[in-house]
Amino acid sequence: MPPRSWLFVPGDSEKKLGKAMTTGAHAVIVDLEDAVAPAAKPQARILARDWLAIHRQHVTENRPVARWVRINAIDTGMWREDLQGVMAGAPDGVMLPKCEGPDQVRMLAAEIYELEQRNRIPNGTTRILPLVSETARSALTIPSYVDSAMPRLAGLTWGAEDLSAVLGASRKRDANGAWTDAFRFIRAQCLLVAHATGIWSIDTLHDDFRDEAGTQRAAQAARADGFTGMLAIHPSQVPIINAAFAPSADELAEAEAIIGLFAQNPAAGTLQYNGRMIDQPHLRMAKQLLGIG
Repeated sequence: MPPRSWLFVPGDSEKKLGKAMTTGAHAVIVDLEDAVAPAAKPQARILARDWLAIHRQHVTENRPVARWVRINAIDTGMWREDLQGVMAGAPDGVMLPKCEGPDQVRMLAAEIYELEQRNRIPNGTTRILPLVSETARSALTIPSYVDSAMPRLAGLTWGAEDLSAVLGASRKRDANGAWTDAFRFIRAQCLLVAHATGIWSIDTLHDDFRDEAGTQRAAQAARADGFTGMLAIHPSQVPIINAAFAPSADELAEAEAIIGLFAQNPAAGTLQYNGRMIDQPHLRMAKQLLGIG
């Protein structure tokens, strides 16, 4: 089952790293990029490596916690040092910021392959999650992921802060709180391309962590729109996101009933359920909800 909540934790903070596994986050992203000043990056790599090694088997809510690392962007020249510093901790995945298309993902994958061999990590176990929106160029490459075979690609996610600075945009949302055109366009492409390629679609974070109602609205909208999870910038957002993405008892019961109805009528294309017509898309959604392949 895809992680619902993805919590960023600064890689240079022993205190915050020490609390990360108590937050209930389904995935913890140790951040070596924006959250860490240049002078602190060498020490952050060491802290990240040690934290990864310590928490290899951590479980919360009866599910393993995914351990990810956000490295620095390819054009910074620091990404190889980041990988070399943390791969001994065997992260579950690497988030690539400011990713400008599949070629950069392949470059990262090749480096990961070499480091897996060197650190005796099973080949192919380290996944990649690109942030596909932080420059205008990266946003325009989103459709190219559809036809690119990349076994390590776990999903797609996006963010608004860096892009708004690149664009010189004075706003990201309109007066009603909805994303403005450029950001809505990117969000929709991220969602569609992820589903087209069968990978996770992870919505961006709600940047005001004190605004619990806003986080809840954003998380509920993300789930309703078809995203599999959502980024979090503060531990207080984690339970809100988990709750928003958790199916209700009624939803689970209906999914089980739909699957059972089609099992009883294997030759049927369309059936009647509680006064409405259901067909194969309803069956697929029911299976997805219950985590049935």
